Amino acid sequence: MRILFAGGGTAGHINPALAIAGYLKERQPDAQILYVGAKGGMEERLVPQAGYAFKSVTISGFQRKISWTNFKKNCKTLVRIVTATQESKKIIREFKPDVCVGTGGYVSGPVIREAMKMGVPALIHEQNAYPGVTNKALSRNAARTMLAMADAEKYMEKGAHCVITGNPVRLSVLRADRTSARQRLGLDNRPVILSFGGSLGARKINEPVADLLAHTAKTDRFQHIHAYGQWGKWFPDLLREKGIDLAAHPNMDIREYINDMPDCLAAADLVICRAGAITLSELQAVGRASLIIPSPNVAENHQYHNAMSMVKRNAAWILEEKDLTGQTLIKKVEQLFQKPETIEHLAENAKKMAIVDANERIYKLILEVLRENHKA
Repeated sequence: MRILFAGGGTAGHINPALAIAGYLKERQPDAQILYVGAKGGMEERLVPQAGYAFKSVTISGFQRKISWTNFKKNCKTLVRIVTATQESKKIIREFKPDVCVGTGGYVSGPVIREAMKMGVPALIHEQNAYPGVTNKALSRNAARTMLAMADAEKYMEKGAHCVITGNPVRLSVLRADRTSARQRLGLDNRPVILSFGGSLGARKINEPVADLLAHTAKTDRFQHIHAYGQWGKWFPDLLREKGIDLAAHPNMDIREYINDMPDCLAAADLVICRAGAITLSELQAVGRASLIIPSPNVAENHQYHNAMSMVKRNAAWILEEKDLTGQTLIKKVEQLFQKPETIEHLAENAKKMAIVDANERIYKLILEVLRENHKA
């Protein structure tokens, strides 16, 4: 089997593809996999790290706010769509995939659209309750439109062949062991807090987390792993301004990006994060307590709805960005750890929400589509 993946821009589009690819490779070791992403995107780094062949096309997304600068950017994007389509056609012709899988992000548009025009069957996967523009457009002609949540179906194109699969979770996340993860990370028996604001980072999370770290530095009660993201390179300077000498606090692991998320999730007692669909699926899969800070800057406020699906089931706590300060974050964390059973109950309830066979469901759909096209 030759399978081409396309998706990128953020880890929320990349990780589902890597999860599906990993499961597929385990079930069919001889499968040949190619991942196509955006030139300069983080997939250019993450996909080869995961061990998969990677090719890029030059593409950018449309800016939705009206301004002269954005008008010029959108003109450039129109040109790039044409060149990306030509690049995609060349890649597809050379690789000759039996099937393609798109996981969202603007790069998947020209790749999957061109594959379908060339007669290659395609499946797309939508991670959120409210679908992205690219997936919505592709759903009309996709062989299958795989949904993490049933709510997304009503937004898809009329005639889309929708199937509920849940969000794929990487096998490495499912299999990570808490004891060995803590050993690899050099952690002791103190509670572990893991925090991140998404792969690009979020100032609105980084600044309050700096206050939380300054508070922690007084007693070193917690061990803390924090990723400040691609746009947060100023964060170590902020910690120094707050009087934190990281060399004097080995219990603080501060980095730009978390490359070993399976170990970090396995080691954590509490996760402070956004409400991206894949992140929440991973929290559920491993059963971790979380304090969720939904991003308000997303389509249809879908992160708030993602978060509330867990909060209503007592599987997470929420702290909205409008209420987020260093002090409110410190207060919430102290409350969560005040009674051990609070963290335990959140973790147990998160685990109950997990769809743990999403990878298998998606794998079966890929085989189904291949059989329909007489290529199984």
